[in-house]
This record gives sequence, structure tokens and C-alpha cells, in this order.
Amino acid sequence: MSPDASISTLFNPGGIPAHWLVLGFFGQVMFSFRFLLQWIASERRRISVVPGLFWWFSIAGGVCLLVYAFLRRDTVIFVGQAAGLIVYTRNIVLLRRQSRLAQS
Repeated sequence: MSPDASISTLFNPGGIPAHWLVLGFFGQVMFSFRFLLQWIASERRRISVVPGLFWWFSIAGGVCLLVYAFLRRDTVIFVGQAAGLIVYTRNIVLLRRQSRLAQS
């Protein structure tokens, strides 16, 4: 196998259309960005902080990766992302409840 073939296979192993690859990479960027967000928030406050946006980035990235996994027919990634979305959604529900209680 030529080096060019292995590189192209690495970045598109199943001949996936470019727009689906973009979705997959976008999901991964969104998912990864949440860690940068959490780190910056913690450094600013000098304590460990998980800002609400962390969970929204988790959902955005998780949904994109879930769709990507479905299109790739990748059961492992699909199940992992689906389970994560339950946790992310629950955390947003808890944050909203906490916010409402604080306002009353």
C-alpha cells in the first residue's frame, strides 16, 4: 500500500461524503472545546468550575457525533454518544432547576 493511500484511508476510510466528514469533525471540535471552556473558567476562579456552557457544548458535539456514528453505522460510538447525551441533558435540567430555586 502506498503512503498516499494509507493517509487518505485514515482521513476517509469508508468513502464518506465530505459534508458528513465535516459534521463529524465539527462535532469533535464542539465536544473538545468544552474542555478548553472548563479550563478557562476554572483558571479565572482559581477553583474547579464546570460552567453551564460546558453541558451545551457537550450536547452540540454529542448530537453531531451521534448522527455521524449513525451514518457510519458505528454501534460503539453511537451507544457511547447516546448515553452521554442523557447525562448532559440531565445536567442542564438540574442547572435550570437550581437557577429557578435561586431566583425564588
